[in-house]
Amino acid sequence: MASVPSLASSVNQRVADALASALPEAGGADPLLRRSDRADFQANGILALAKKAKANPRELATTVVEGIPTGDLIKEIEVSGPGFLNITVADAAIISTLAARAADDRLGVPLNAAAGTTVIDYAQPNVAKEMHVGHLRSAVIGAAMVEILEFTGEKVIRRHHIGDWGTQFGMLIQYLLEHPHELDHKSGDGDEQASGEEAMSNLNRLYKASRALFDSDEEFKTRARARVVDLQAGEPETLALWQRFVDESKIYFYSVFNKLDMDIQDPDVVGESGYNDMLVETCKLLEESGVAVRSNGALCVFFEDIKGPDGNPTPLIVQKSDGGFGYAATDLSAIRDRVTNLGATELIYVVDARQSLHFKMVFETARRAGWLSDDVKAVQLAFGTVLGKDGKPFKTREGETVRLVDLLDEAIERASAVVREKAQDLTEAEIAERGAQLGIGAVKYADLSTSAARDYKFDLDQMVSLNGDTSVYLQYAYARIQSILRKAGDAKPAAHAEVALAPTERALGLHLDGFGELIAEAAAEHAPHKLAAYLYQLASLYTSFYSECPVLKAESPEQVENRLFLCELTARTLSKGMSLLGIRTPEKL
Repeated sequence: MASVPSLASSVNQRVADALASALPEAGGADPLLRRSDRADFQANGILALAKKAKANPRELATTVVEGIPTGDLIKEIEVSGPGFLNITVADAAIISTLAARAADDRLGVPLNAAAGTTVIDYAQPNVAKEMHVGHLRSAVIGAAMVEILEFTGEKVIRRHHIGDWGTQFGMLIQYLLEHPHELDHKSGDGDEQASGEEAMSNLNRLYKASRALFDSDEEFKTRARARVVDLQAGEPETLALWQRFVDESKIYFYSVFNKLDMDIQDPDVVGESGYNDMLVETCKLLEESGVAVRSNGALCVFFEDIKGPDGNPTPLIVQKSDGGFGYAATDLSAIRDRVTNLGATELIYVVDARQSLHFKMVFETARRAGWLSDDVKAVQLAFGTVLGKDGKPFKTREGETVRLVDLLDEAIERASAVVREKAQDLTEAEIAERGAQLGIGAVKYADLSTSAARDYKFDLDQMVSLNGDTSVYLQYAYARIQSILRKAGDAKPAAHAEVALAPTERALGLHLDGFGELIAEAAAEHAPHKLAAYLYQLASLYTSFYSECPVLKAESPEQVENRLFLCELTARTLSKGMSLLGIRTPEKL
C-alpha cells in the first residue's frame, strides 16, 4: 500500500498553494506549519514572506485565508496576531486519515525512496573481559538505530567490532600452550559447552594466571611477546588457540546479548583481527598518497585544526615506530572494507563521546585518502556516561565497574516484583516472563529516552515505576488497551468519520497521525530519543482519552466502535514504536 500523507502535510500543501496564489513571487515557500495550543496547527511563515515582499503581513494572511477552501480537510482557519494562521482540521479528516493508516501493515509510514546502505558499528565488547555498564549504551542505541533505519527502507549491515587482538593474546596463548591441561577445564558435568557465565569465568581465571606469570617471570614474558609475533604472522597452532579463545568469549557475549533481548549473529561480529590483512596496504596507500608521513619512524597524519586537550596539534599515529599498528590503522582499514566491499553510503559509529577526537581524525584522514566523500559519509553517534544516583560514574560500593549482567538481573528482579504486585491471573512462569520483558525494557528505555550525547543517571527505582516517563508506563498503557479490546465482546473497532470527536480524542488522533513523520526525523537525525518521547506522549494522551471518554459505555454503537478503533490504532502504534526501540509489549500484565 502507498504511504499515507499526514494531516500536517496535507494542510501545509493547502496553505502553500493559497500562499503561492496570493504572492506569486513566494515561489512555493514553506508556510512553516507546526502544532499549536491555540488550534490544531499554526502557520508562521507569512510574516517573513510579507517582510521580504514589503507587504502588510496581516493583509497577506487574510488574502491567503480567502483562498483556502474549508470543509473536507480544514474546518476553520483564522488570522491571529500580526499574521499567523490558526488552523483547525475537520473531525472527519482525522478519522479518515487514521483509517487509511490502520489499513496498512506499516501504519502508512513511507519507505525512503533515497535509502542507501548503512553500516552501523555498535556493541563492541572485548575478548577475555566481562561486559560492564559502559557497554550498555553502545549496544542499546545501536540496536535501536538498526531497527529504525531498516523500517524506513535502509539496507543496514551490522558490525560488532570486538577487541580480539593485541599483546594480551600472546600472553594468554603462551600460557595455554604451557598449561594445556587447563584448556578444557569447565565447571559442570563437562560434556556440554560452557554457558556464558562459565565461559567468562574460565577466561578470567586464565587471564589472571597468565598475567601473574607474565609479571613475575621475565623468561615467560619474553616467550609471550614472541607469541604475539607468531599470532600476527598467522602461525597455525597459535591461530587455532586464539580462535578457540575468541569462540569461548563469544559464548559469554551472546549470553549477555540474549539477556538484553538482542539478536547478534556470528557474521555480524568482525573484530579488530578481521582487518589484520589490510593494515600494511592501508599504511602503504596513505604514505604513497602523501596523506600520512614518517615522523621519528612512526607513520602519522597531521592536522592544523585538530588539537588535543593541551591545545597543541595532535597527530594520528597509524603505525608506530617499532612497526606495530594502532587503533587508527584498524579503523581506517575497516572504513576501506565497509565502503569498498560492503558498498556503504553511510557509516555510523555508536561509540563513547570520549573517543570523539580519535574518530574526528580517522574520518578526516579517510576523506583525504578519498575513502569518504560527499556520497559516502561517516558519523560518530557519540554517547555520554551512565551515572549513579549521586551523579558520579556508576560504580559498585567497592569502586568497581558494575558488571552488565548483574545490573540486568537486578532490573529483572525489580520489575518482577512490580508485576507480582499487580498481577491478577498470571502464573509464576508468566510473572517471570513479564518481569524480564519489563526489566530489560526499563533499562533500554531509560537509556533511549535520553539524548545519546547526554549523561544519564541509572536509577532502577525510577526505571520500573508505573508513573512518569518509563517503559513500564508505556507497557501498561498497551496492556490496558488489550484488556479493553478483549472485553469489547461483539463490538469491533471501526472508523466512523461522521462521529464527532471529543477534545482528547482529537489530540490523540492528531498525535497518532504524526508517527510517520516522527520516524523519518528519528532516522535522519540518528535520534532514537525522539521516538521514545513520541511514544511517551502517545501513552499520556491515551491516558487522558481513557479517563475522559468511556469506550465500551459510549453513547452510541458507532461511538463505541470509533473509540475502539482509536484504542486499537494506539496499541499498534505503541507496539511498533516500542519494537523499534527493542522493547516488548506484553498483551497482559
